[in-house]
Amino acid sequence: MRLYKLGACCRVGLFPRTSLFIQSSRALPSRLLSNTTSHMDQFTHISDVDAEPLHRYNEGGYHPVHLGDVLKEGRYKILHKLGWGSYSTVWAAGDQRLQAYVSIKISVSGQKPHSRELAVLRAVSDVPSDTPGHRYLMTMLDHFQLDGPNGTHDCLVSEVLGQSVADYMDASSFARLPGNIAKAIAKHTLLGLSLLHSHNIGHGDIHTRNIAFTIPQINTIPEEVFLRKLGEPETAPVHRSDGQPLLESHVPKYIVRPTFYPVKVRSSFESIKIIDFGQSFLRHDVPHEFHNPLAVRAPEIIFKDKVDYRMDLWSMGCLLFELLVAQPPFDSIMTTPAILVGQMLDTTGDELPDRWKEQWSAMSAAPLPSEEFSYTLQGWLEELYFDGEGGKDLSREDLVRVGKIIGRLLRLEPSERASAAEILQDDWFAED
Repeated sequence: MRLYKLGACCRVGLFPRTSLFIQSSRALPSRLLSNTTSHMDQFTHISDVDAEPLHRYNEGGYHPVHLGDVLKEGRYKILHKLGWGSYSTVWAAGDQRLQAYVSIKISVSGQKPHSRELAVLRAVSDVPSDTPGHRYLMTMLDHFQLDGPNGTHDCLVSEVLGQSVADYMDASSFARLPGNIAKAIAKHTLLGLSLLHSHNIGHGDIHTRNIAFTIPQINTIPEEVFLRKLGEPETAPVHRSDGQPLLESHVPKYIVRPTFYPVKVRSSFESIKIIDFGQSFLRHDVPHEFHNPLAVRAPEIIFKDKVDYRMDLWSMGCLLFELLVAQPPFDSIMTTPAILVGQMLDTTGDELPDRWKEQWSAMSAAPLPSEEFSYTLQGWLEELYFDGEGGKDLSREDLVRVGKIIGRLLRLEPSERASAAEILQDDWFAED
């Protein structure tokens, strides 16, 4: 039986990634990090705020940022922290030139230039904004470099967005989305993917943490109201662990806890956007490896086969499943590639392509799931939906129709997956 079968009513989250949107921090406290990381590193600074590890504030690492800092010759004024990740911190800022609010992702200086990500974002920006699907894609507003005590940092500027779908589901009483909202999010995501794929762009990291809600009319509110909505910034000073005064310029004077800006999603909402293009690629420049969550990883990635935009279609099938039942179709905790492939075979009923069978034989030390606990994709979807907690506003007929859609996406052979444009033509998406 699947590892999370007994807890089907509980949400199983995917690993968070920092993007150009507001998200909560889910990291260990900086003080704890400084005591638990390898003794090979010398930790000299501590802070009580749960945020990025302080030992990364060095040459090649994070840029020290303080509230009120102005970037790019005074154009962007830092207002609050939105999030952080292994390779960047993300900040809310006021664009003093355009009188708008923006999100700025400041990458560590030791990271190679975002040539692939920039190429994709520029390609998206070149598409006319009235093209169907364009409004569901995060777009880059500006890009610049920032010189600081720790090196030169790439800065990507985007609009400010709200919670990710994953964060919204985590904060919900029963995690499950109402059926009409799940359908709308899926449709918007498919429209965005259809545009990307029509321009030979793969997103490379589709899951619920990379789908964010828009915030209508955000640029019409005064700065004090904007800050009130974000919440008073919570900060904690940075101290030297030896008790000496903090004099170093490569470390911030204080750490800011990321804000958590909830979006009230009612029965209807304006839009979502696909975010985080850090693993995106053009047809002629595909990454050699991907770091998306294992539970939504396409089989061609696991078998190190040729990868193209069709990897997104597999992830889209996992996303649609999760939107309906609040967990992905495959285990997301304590899993391995071998266990995951076994579940793929068990759930989809597909035959493994011949070119992968030798690898599968070598990697599958554990037996396939027992027939006694075997579930078809449709059976697994219906059991989680009707036996789990939360509202049940979709009929069994709806679930059958959606199950067929998911089945057209979750095909082991990439060439057999339905395209985003083809899925959008299904009558289920045309109904209110």
